[in-house]
Amino acid sequence: QVHLVESGGGLVQPGGSLTLSCAASGRTVGSFPMGWFRQAPGKEREFVAAISRSGGDTAYAVSAKGRFTISRDNAKNTLYLQMNSLKPEDTAVYFCAADLSGNFLVVVASRDYDYWGQGTQVTVAS
Repeated sequence: QVHLVESGGGLVQPGGSLTLSCAASGRTVGSFPMGWFRQAPGKEREFVAAISRSGGDTAYAVSAKGRFTISRDNAKNTLYLQMNSLKPEDTAVYFCAADLSGNFLVVVASRDYDYWGQGTQVTVAS
């Protein structure tokens, strides 16, 4: 019903910046809560940031707060994650997700999301 495609990942030096995008398409009309998660090798998928359907409310993981900014452009059906002051520990596959249930304002638990993108690799290294 909803297809999510991430882009913008790549190699970046520590302290650098990177912006990820997630394009949404499909039969669903309108907006819905979305979020970003990441998974590093050998680790569980972890929450990074989330945003309400209007973009008026956001939530961040402690590790991301102050460095990352989640935003959306509903006219373009696109979700963004601006990442600044990147650290090697930010290296992971980043996934975007969408919740079409209509039960939540902002979704921070992976189990509550219905649709996921394929992921985009972010590598922070010297």
